[in-house]
Amino acid sequence: MPAIDNLPARTRFATATEPDPTFRLAPHNVEAEQALLGAILVNNDAFDRISDFLKAEHFSEELHRRIFDVAAQLIRAGKLASPITLKTFLGEHDLGGVTVPQYLARLAAEATTIINAEDYGRTIHDLALRRDLILIGEDIVNAAYDAPVGNSPREQIEEAERKLYSVAETGRYEGGFQRFSEALTIAVDMAAKAYERDGKLSGIATGFKDLDAKMGGLQASDLVIVAGRPGMGKTALATNIAFNVARNYQFRSKPDGTAETVNGGVVGFFSLEMSAEQLATRIIAEQAAVASYKIRRGDISEPEFHRIVEAAREMQTIPFYIDQSGGLSIAQLAARARRLKRQRGLDVLVIDYLQLLGGSKTRSDSRVQEVTEITTGLKALAKDLNVPVIALSQLSRQVENRDDKRPQLSDLRESGSIEQDADVVLFVFREEYYLNNRQPREGSEEFIAWQADMERAHGKAEIIIGKQRHGPTGTIELAFEAEMTRFANLAPEESLPERY
Repeated sequence: MPAIDNLPARTRFATATEPDPTFRLAPHNVEAEQALLGAILVNNDAFDRISDFLKAEHFSEELHRRIFDVAAQLIRAGKLASPITLKTFLGEHDLGGVTVPQYLARLAAEATTIINAEDYGRTIHDLALRRDLILIGEDIVNAAYDAPVGNSPREQIEEAERKLYSVAETGRYEGGFQRFSEALTIAVDMAAKAYERDGKLSGIATGFKDLDAKMGGLQASDLVIVAGRPGMGKTALATNIAFNVARNYQFRSKPDGTAETVNGGVVGFFSLEMSAEQLATRIIAEQAAVASYKIRRGDISEPEFHRIVEAAREMQTIPFYIDQSGGLSIAQLAARARRLKRQRGLDVLVIDYLQLLGGSKTRSDSRVQEVTEITTGLKALAKDLNVPVIALSQLSRQVENRDDKRPQLSDLRESGSIEQDADVVLFVFREEYYLNNRQPREGSEEFIAWQADMERAHGKAEIIIGKQRHGPTGTIELAFEAEMTRFANLAPEESLPERY
């Protein structure tokens, strides 16, 4: 039989004289827990200092969790939490010869002062986060060893990111009230930056002057819904805005070495419907002013080819990132967006389109509840990343049943939560699309009136601002070139040459 010293370290048993070097206790601080609980039992005001970030599950000892939970319930009910009032709710526990009333009395006798309560609370909270990180690490290792055949490593990575993000969210305790003067300082800084920025906008310029004038640009943490019926140009508007933002990107280096966006921005584009190649073809067509069907067929002239090459060369240098994965859940999308911001930076996020996202796999609710989860998740993501999120959305068919086809908020498909969670709702409407589909017989009176309507509507699109939390609603007109799927600023009527 081999000697213990000759055995591999991982298979060696610990002896009474040789403790196992691989065994480590999870980080905890029983003394801090006892001191904080004692402070609460002596002076219930100590609870108010830690109640907004500390929970019972943050305590490492089961009895301490129970004491904190019962004390919290009593204090929130307006009652006194003391060793005498608590003992009737805790039952019997084996404390090594010490009864529960005796243990509560000892906690109160060795209590810290109320001044130190918050510091002890943060210590307990931080140690709980460390234990959560250890558990996540163990889960990652175990899942990697025992992964089923159908579970890809990428899915495991996204699940790990989701868990880490959940810990990061629960790990925040900087919430609560702030002085109004702090909010005023932020507001004045925003106004100063708007004054310095091109176009005098508080947000990121879309590249469309009339739209920027109404919205002040794309605002950080806003959820912007771009909605319309098929064929209206939703994707074209989103790609136009995204390209304009990425093309205008300028940054400056901060003292810590990180980059700060000065103008434009880094764009992330989730193309759930089209492939990256299809999306790139559309953007090249827009920027090179060459019809996309000509590019696909190769039916282009030499000047058009040179314009395509120039457009492609410019596109290679701009911070525009495309994810063409289909069937993403809101959790997967959020994980990838956070990863992009961490690795490359992110100033604007675009999703084409909302109805192609999925909710939680475990949910068996209706599609309406699933869309509610998606829109709530997108709004939370916009606030978490502090960037505008532009999500495209389909409209219901009831638009087609009206004489006036202009969309309304009630036409948003599948859920009222889209309207509720959105900060801005933009509808894309092209009257020319509907007029084309109802051409009357040539030579008739209706045909003459139709021609006049077509001339008035040709090459124009309406962007209807149906909702805006921090600005006016209304309608603006843009030029629209259908062959190139390109929007552009519309020249004002007074700037056009006189008509004959």
